Amino acid sequence: MSATVAEKELEPAARETREHSAPTSSSSVGSEPMLENTIEWSDSLLAHLRELFKHGELLYLVTQRELKVRYKQSVLGVLWAVLQPFSLMLVFSLFFGHFNRLPSEGLPYPLFSYPALLPWTFFSTALSFAIPSLIQNSNLITKIYFPREIVPLASVFAAFVDFLIASLIFVGMLFFYHVSPTWNLLYVLPLLTVQVLFTIGVCLLLSAFTVLYRDVRHTLPLVIQIWMFVTPVLYPASSVPERWRSLYMSLNPMAAIIDGYRRCIVKGLAPELNYLALAAGVSLLLVWLGYKYFKHLEREFADIV
Repeated sequence: MSATVAEKELEPAARETREHSAPTSSSSVGSEPMLENTIEWSDSLLAHLRELFKHGELLYLVTQRELKVRYKQSVLGVLWAVLQPFSLMLVFSLFFGHFNRLPSEGLPYPLFSYPALLPWTFFSTALSFAIPSLIQNSNLITKIYFPREIVPLASVFAAFVDFLIASLIFVGMLFFYHVSPTWNLLYVLPLLTVQVLFTIGVCLLLSAFTVLYRDVRHTLPLVIQIWMFVTPVLYPASSVPERWRSLYMSLNPMAAIIDGYRRCIVKGLAPELNYLALAAGVSLLLVWLGYKYFKHLEREFADIV
């Protein structure tokens, strides 16, 4: 009787021992080791950034793939990166510069419009590809885990490569119109940094939002068109009345960025630093908000896309 009670008391411990020893016995017979992919979710943006940097090579490969897919089976290849802003410059110069005589601050209209069309094309191309990118890469997202922000970021960086290629034409135009560089040309670097941050912030925020609400993808072309007309691409920023200009620059950081490019490259002037600082502040805030919102929704992406 006492032995039976002892067996009953030992039975749970023995069962637990058997459960823990089972994998050891199975591995001893030569079966394949089980691969474990542990995903640790965190709410720390610094931890997410560290993970993103660890996947830097993957970001490079996805960006490279984005460029290859974009120009695959294309006769002109990367020349399309040049043709889009250059052809728009020709059309705008003919209709708005020559026929309608829009103000161009005393500059030839091609020289006035192209330094605005270049950053605008970079911005609009990045938005067009990055915002629907999570849905378009749903087959990848539902199969394996990796930091999902790599997908929209790759679209932004691919658009940046196009921007650099199209800039070569602009260098030729500066020589053609005998524009001498000044030290204010160095402002291109902070302007470019602010634009990249602003673009990344918009793309992270809206790409995550598009996963929940597909309406964003359908309204995107209209929004980009309207955004271009409220940005000083075709007209100088000085056309906006003085009393509205601060509000205009505050609500539209792309206005301050494009006006800054035009001033420091073509006109040899420094950008209006108060507007540039405002655009930098808005861009940093947008990146923080966009990244936080993106990572908040990230764990749901595989179930929704």
